[in-house]
Amino acid sequence: MERIDVTILGRDYSLACSPEEKPTLLAAVRHVDQLMLRIQGTGKVSSNERIAVMAALQIAGELLAMKAPDGPLGGLAVGDFKRRIEDMNAVLDDALSGQEKLL
Repeated sequence: MERIDVTILGRDYSLACSPEEKPTLLAAVRHVDQLMLRIQGTGKVSSNERIAVMAALQIAGELLAMKAPDGPLGGLAVGDFKRRIEDMNAVLDDALSGQEKLL
């Protein structure tokens, strides 16, 4: 593991990562820092905790809206894919609980 020092919203953090993960981690730090600075710049949110929560929600929304690459699930957003899996699990759970009642 390698230690790297980064700054997010003016605060210093020391993080550990493998050398292979370093470029991705640094890109994530830049993304989070820029987003948090932009939120802070609006002047609508003042505490660092609230800025962090707002940034986390925005990043989660970006992730869930990402589209799957070409293929059988091409064009399907990650959030939609997750919801479909949850729906299928619910159907399976219902079917299994119904089967247990018959035994």
